[in-house]
Amino acid sequence: MTTTLSIRDLARNTNILQQYDYVDIEDKKSHEYKGLFISPKYADEFRKLLEKKIMDERQRDLDEILQFVGSGSIDEKYMNMTSRELREARALRL
Repeated sequence: MTTTLSIRDLARNTNILQQYDYVDIEDKKSHEYKGLFISPKYADEFRKLLEKKIMDERQRDLDEILQFVGSGSIDEKYMNMTSRELREARALRL
């Protein structure tokens, strides 16, 4: 089940979260969306979905960059490194 609650309603009774699988939180005065709570039984599934979406966005951004850089100019061993790892690898090379 789903519902929409205000922050004030949630602060008054946190046990209400146990009754719903998905709870939208909104400011009742301005009708501004503040966030959501999901049931613990769906948390792992939602986390996996979100991680996949983030990885897809990163890959799309990387593909756009590589389109201009050219895939031959970046060594494969550097493709999955963070910026910190790249700096360390560069420092070791110098």
